[in-house]
Amino acid sequence: MAYISFQPSDFFNALLYTGTGASNAVTGVGFQPDMVWIKNRTASGDHSLQDAVRGTTKTIIPNGNDEEQTYTNGLTAFGADGFTVGSQAIFNGDTNKIVSWNWKAGTTTGLSGGTLTPTAYSINTTSGFGIYQYTGTGSVATIAHGLGVAPECVIVKRTDTGGNNWAVYHASNTADPASEVLALNTDAVTDDDVNNWNDTKPDATVFTIKSDTKVNGSGNTYIAYCFAPIKGYSKFGSYIGNNSTDGPVCYTGFRPAMIIRKRSLGSTEDWAILDNKRLGYNPNNAYLFPNEPQAESDLERIDFNSNGFKLRTTDDGDNASAGTYLYMAFAEFPIVSSNSKAGTAR
Repeated sequence: MAYISFQPSDFFNALLYTGTGASNAVTGVGFQPDMVWIKNRTASGDHSLQDAVRGTTKTIIPNGNDEEQTYTNGLTAFGADGFTVGSQAIFNGDTNKIVSWNWKAGTTTGLSGGTLTPTAYSINTTSGFGIYQYTGTGSVATIAHGLGVAPECVIVKRTDTGGNNWAVYHASNTADPASEVLALNTDAVTDDDVNNWNDTKPDATVFTIKSDTKVNGSGNTYIAYCFAPIKGYSKFGSYIGNNSTDGPVCYTGFRPAMIIRKRSLGSTEDWAILDNKRLGYNPNNAYLFPNEPQAESDLERIDFNSNGFKLRTTDDGDNASAGTYLYMAFAEFPIVSSNSKAGTAR
């Protein structure tokens, strides 16, 4: 039985391009993206995250706690097959190698429910992804996500002023994930604080926020990204390290197009992003770190397999003995498919 009947690359795609230092229409995404995460691979510089809900030129920085930035020469347009960037170096440094990670949402009407109504949103029930802009109330609130499946990862950033860390909910973060919060912009371990998610897991209808100013300060503005698991397309899980080059195997049910991982307990370690476009020969894969501005690093740590990924390192960032790690993964190809393309070994 097929896991999915669509191509994963219709909803998520990593794309590499070379900067020009001038207005640059980047194509080849395969769809009109609604969220674009960009990182200059060649030079040290901020990550940048843009979405169609907040609009062009509006950027938030994953490796910082700053407020939303306006870059008139940043991402200036979303196109049918990609996006246009201006001369800003972190988006389009001349001759620099750059990566973009692109997600499709697209539905902007029909959302209802919850006690706090988003001011704008874009959702996709097929891929389990939604973007929500809202104004905080300072007290417990629920926000309808419209995905029909409980999100297993929720990422929130305050946009009106700086000084507030990102807030990340992950369904595999300890036995009580709704009391825990991670910061995308730091290497810190998980923080036990019920003032973010009100000790309430997202359900098939809403996600819950409490009173922490990272997620729900009265009168403050926020953007939230919700990801629900779709068998054969996305998975949000965890693993325990064994400090061996014959490390744990993480079964996802697909050959990954992208993996984001974070050590959540034991010691502080950077977040990391890997993808199938910057992939070297397993396990020599290219790393970028969401909480750091540094350029790309080639590290021998992880194999991408037809049905998931395997750790090949004793590095504490990926595979410390008894270390706890969380991951988000998106598919290149599922191992069982009705779309004529199924995952195979590399």
